[in-house]
Parts: sequence; C-alpha cells; structure tokens
Amino acid sequence: MNTTTKYAATALAAALGVTVLAGCGSGDGPAGGASDGSGSQTVTLVSHDSFNASDKVLKAFTEETGYTVKVLKSGDAGAALNQEILTKGSPRGDVFFGVDNTLLSRALDNGLFTAYEAKGLDRVAAGTETDEKHRVTPVDTGDICVNYDKKYFADKKLAPPKTFQDLLKPAYKNLLVTENAASSSPGLGFLLGTIAAEGENGYEAYWKELKANGVKVVDGWEQAYNEEFSGSAGGRKADADRPLVVSYASSPPVEVLYADPQPKQAPTGVATGTCFRQTEYAGLLTGAKNEAGGKALLDFMIGKAFQEDMPLNMFVNPVVEDAELPALFTEFGESVQTPPTVAPEKITANREQWIQSWQSLVLK
Repeated sequence: MNTTTKYAATALAAALGVTVLAGCGSGDGPAGGASDGSGSQTVTLVSHDSFNASDKVLKAFTEETGYTVKVLKSGDAGAALNQEILTKGSPRGDVFFGVDNTLLSRALDNGLFTAYEAKGLDRVAAGTETDEKHRVTPVDTGDICVNYDKKYFADKKLAPPKTFQDLLKPAYKNLLVTENAASSSPGLGFLLGTIAAEGENGYEAYWKELKANGVKVVDGWEQAYNEEFSGSAGGRKADADRPLVVSYASSPPVEVLYADPQPKQAPTGVATGTCFRQTEYAGLLTGAKNEAGGKALLDFMIGKAFQEDMPLNMFVNPVVEDAELPALFTEFGESVQTPPTVAPEKITANREQWIQSWQSLVLK
C-alpha cells in the first residue's frame, strides 16, 4: 500500500507537501474553533506522499463531523514511518495512514498506535484485519505484479508469462526489469512474492535462475516503469526495450486514464500469477492531540464514500465489501483473487536477512 508507496503510480495524480484538503470550518465545529488540542476542529493525517483524496469526499467528512482534515505528507512509506517512530508519544498528527503489511509489525512493536475499533469493521473483507487489538484499521489493498507490453508479445507471437516460474523460461530471457528490493517498495514486494511462492528454502535458487535469465535491476519504480518498460507511455518515449516490469495490478487502468485519446484497450496487461498483496492501514497515533477527530476520521476512511473515492485517486482497491469499483478498474484492471502474501510478523523477523541475501545473489 507502502508504498507506497504507497503506490508509485499515484505520483501521476498526487500533490506533494502539506495540504488542507477539506473545508476551512466556520468556528461552529465540535470544539469552538481551537487550532490544536482535544477540542480542535482540525484533525491531522500524517501519510506518505502518495496519499490523495478528492476535495468532494473530504468536504463530505467536514460536513458530517465538523472536522477539517489537514494532510502532512512525509516522503515514502518507510520515511514517513521512521519520522513517527522518532517522535512517538509526541506525534506530529492524530492519524497515521500508509503503513502496510511489510512494515506493520515494526510500527506495532514501537507502540505508535492507540487501540480503536473503528465503526464499520464488520464490512471489511476477511484477511485484511490482522491486528486483533485494533491498533490499526485496514484501509486499502494493492497487488504488486509483473506487467507486460501487449504489443511486444503480439508482434512476437509469444504468450506473455503468467507465473513466477514462467519468468525462468528461455523465451523470456532479458525481458524483465525489476526494482531494487533494498530501496523500492515494489521491489521488496516482488521479492516477498517469490518467497511466498517458492518458500524460504526455495527463493534463493529461484533468484539465481532469474538472474541467469537476464533480469535487470534498477533503483526504483519510476526508472523501471517509465524508462525501461516498453509498454508504458514514458517507456515508449524513451525507446525502452524491456517488455516485462514489476509494477501494480492497477497500472493498466492508469495507462488508460492518462492517455489522450483514451484507448479502447489497455496497452499493458498483468501476469496475475506473479502478484504479492499489500494491505495498507491507518491508526490513531498514541498521544494524538485530537483523539476524537482521529477516531472520526478512521470511521470515515472505511466508510463507503471514502472507499469508493480511493481507486481513481490512489489507484488501490477498497477493503470494504460493499464498495463499488469504478468502471475504469472493472473494464481495464485485473482481478487478483488469492495472491500470495507473507505474515507481517514473519516479514519483520526476516526482512533484513532476506534483503541481504537477495543483494548478495542478484547485485554481486
């Protein structure tokens, strides 16, 4: 979710910096217009740079609760989380959004969040609510997957790969570009996907074979997708020559949304057997000055209005079962039913060792 990345595709739509995203408030809100403290009309959401929501939906939150949302963006997901750990107990805001399952245990172990059971959790999809103490609330899911350039494979009369094992076949030699697992959220997600699929005892052998089959590693998503991948708009302009890239299941709808004119079919596809699912969470920060406003915001974030607003603003999937996806997602996106994942506590226990092993296998 993290990210965040949360999701790198969101850079196409998200603004950077500190932004007030809802109405200014009239002084008649829940606490008479104080700027800080438990009676504040403002609730501060700390997040990664990819957070984005429409003015319409956040104005609806203000009209419903009297609170105005202020968003403090703090770099990518890892950087944002690190800042909150450094200031824990005296947080910069009331709610933190953007910690995903690759970083969740780290946040919980540092005591960043105060338990709160948000209203509407009964509508959240099974498998996304992983903390029994309700210290965090699931907000969205996203799938990191290999994307492919449809034109390349059609021209070559070659079927695109479908699974992790397919990527090892000679037919796909020198075609895949991925991101560095040590510096990139999708790169780490792809590594974790191979661990989930191949097992802790098999992923190293898998990566040896993938390296022998010509996988290319670059620093981050922007370079991989917009400079190396032949299927993206940026890649076509750059004369990119890799028709396979690690990106997101939501990337094809993004390609359609920002094309002018919009094509009848997405130029890219998703190898659905190569996906790793991220779940992003929000939590009430321990020591929040506006605890009441933070709780109201968490309730709202799993409400139908916010959930249905997310896909075309952050290019992620809702977690509540009654939220409808926009037509762009249903027509051009891929539905990934049961992608592999890894338990957050296992990721926390093994993340650094897995990354170091990956670096020694792939980068040396």
